[in-house]
Amino acid sequence: MTRTIAWFSCGAASALAAKLTDSIPVYCETGAEHPDNERFLRECEQWFGRSVTRIKSERYSDTWDVWTRCRYLSGINGARCTAELKFKPRIEFQRPDDIHVFGYTADGPDVRRADTLRKNFPELDIRTPLIDRCLTKQAVLEVVRRAGLTLPVMYGLGFHCNNCVPCVKAQSPSYWALIRREFPEQFARMAKLARELDVRLCRIDGDRSFIDEIPDDHPATDPIQPNCDFLCQIAEDELAS
Repeated sequence: MTRTIAWFSCGAASALAAKLTDSIPVYCETGAEHPDNERFLRECEQWFGRSVTRIKSERYSDTWDVWTRCRYLSGINGARCTAELKFKPRIEFQRPDDIHVFGYTADGPDVRRADTLRKNFPELDIRTPLIDRCLTKQAVLEVVRRAGLTLPVMYGLGFHCNNCVPCVKAQSPSYWALIRREFPEQFARMAKLARELDVRLCRIDGDRSFIDEIPDDHPATDPIQPNCDFLCQIAEDELAS
């Protein structure tokens, strides 16, 4: 039988996408996310009314294991950790006739990511329920909050996505300034590894730079403020039906 798979990341957007669809929520464990994700995952299972299927790499334990063993962080072909910890386990789990639900929002960057995904994988049946409903990140956070769930800690700290700590795909110095402030040990570890591998992970004034070159007074990322409009009410009515 055809399965509808919601690729749940423990983020608010993927949680709402899973809730809005009659799907099997599947979580790719990376071993590098905030410990609070376990709490949010359990709340989501109660909200979904079904358990979350967990899949994991059989070769690597976490992102640091990938980076240190492969001696590679991120480049023009993407991040090796994503390939090893998310893409390969997904390929092994999925079936040719699966329907794939992703939590891309109606914000411009996410719409472009969804378009790129469909272009690169035309053989997949991809659904983007949040884009279809014109729900932005701000709206998603508010809908999930009003549903009674406590949002993941990472959002409250100022991160725009509930990603791994840290995420080597981030190029913004403001992101790395926030990592330095909230997770100083992880920042120091990454700064050392990036120097060893000669990888300039961020851009400062347009130039590729090492993250330990970010000025001490560089502003950190500001939190997304949850905000709803009439589209939220439509989504909430749908959830209640």
